[in-house]
Amino acid sequence: MRKTVLISLFCILFYTNVEAQKIIGVKTNIPHWASATPNIGVEVAFWNKMSFEISGGYNPFEFGNEQHWKHWIIWPEIRYWFWEPFNGHSIGVHGVFSEFNVGGLNLPVKKLTSLKDRRYQGEINGVGLSYGYAWILGNNLLIEVSVGAGYGRLNYDVFSKGKDGFKINEGRKHYIGPTKGAVSLVYVF
Repeated sequence: MRKTVLISLFCILFYTNVEAQKIIGVKTNIPHWASATPNIGVEVAFWNKMSFEISGGYNPFEFGNEQHWKHWIIWPEIRYWFWEPFNGHSIGVHGVFSEFNVGGLNLPVKKLTSLKDRRYQGEINGVGLSYGYAWILGNNLLIEVSVGAGYGRLNYDVFSKGKDGFKINEGRKHYIGPTKGAVSLVYVF
């Protein structure tokens, strides 16, 4: 009896899974490329107006003069589309998971001036809410804009400037603010 119930449950779940996956989109975040971060995402529509996306980026580069902008980031997200998947308005819940090694940068943002003489290495994990809008450009191509805000937990170590710098400090911070931003080019299958 137990075996029959388990097999039946498996068949129902398998059937629902296969039947529900009607649209798949492959995307890339254009502004992420501007920060020299190659990235890609995959989004799968399921049920009526829902989709699941997982996007990520990786930047392994050093820019000379002991400038570091190394990081990787992953954004899983579940979305509800008001009209239909990949068309119009959407809201979602997303996670953010990232590790970074950043320093030696002279950025024109007052809160980031310490990056000029120091290197920060650590991680951020968080969750947030997002809003997005997708415009259909052609049969299989669309552009999507999404923004998100939420909570993140930062754990990091502070080093003196340079690859072989010594540890100066460490920090643990709660962060509330932007957690996602994208202008994505999407190809839909």
